[in-house]
Amino acid sequence: MVKKSLLLFLFISSATLSRAQVADTALLNKLGDFDIAALNGDANTAVLIGENILADTGKLQPKGRISFFAKLAKAYEGTEQDAKAITYYEKVVAAEPDYYVAQRALGYLYNDISEEIQLKLYLTPENSLGYAALFDRYRTAVHKSLPYLEKAQACDADEDTFDLIKTLYMNIHDDAGLRSLNSRLPDLSKNCVDLLNDK
Repeated sequence: MVKKSLLLFLFISSATLSRAQVADTALLNKLGDFDIAALNGDANTAVLIGENILADTGKLQPKGRISFFAKLAKAYEGTEQDAKAITYYEKVVAAEPDYYVAQRALGYLYNDISEEIQLKLYLTPENSLGYAALFDRYRTAVHKSLPYLEKAQACDADEDTFDLIKTLYMNIHDDAGLRSLNSRLPDLSKNCVDLLNDK
């Protein structure tokens, strides 16, 4: 098992090292340490190292940079720094829109934001002056999460995600969106990427 882990580490490290455009030994060492921390699930260490790499990401090949951003976003998510995770997942999705792993992450992160607004809705009387504006904020937040959740669902069907999507449409009273969901998913499933290519 130790030998397999070591071989996997060496493979990942060599892939990471190949992303550098220049022979920058310090950067290569940081990338290796970052990959080890990420591979071991040590999000706190990965964040610390990753933040020291950010200034040098211009030295990485474009695909290598996006792969790094995806790992950094995951590390931020693991340390509950959701705003930073969203920032880097957005960069990943902008560069690789069919990478549904980042799409699912963004969908759930944006859903967390909508849930915070929904809690305020529950505590606000429907006949109060601020209810309509709060509901509009909630609907906007839900609409932010739905496209990401739908792409993820189309590429990698999951009952919990599907139930969440349907619930969100019902919560915002979007019957048309709910009715057309099943007809939209096949189109979204045509181009799905589950692994990022570093090269």
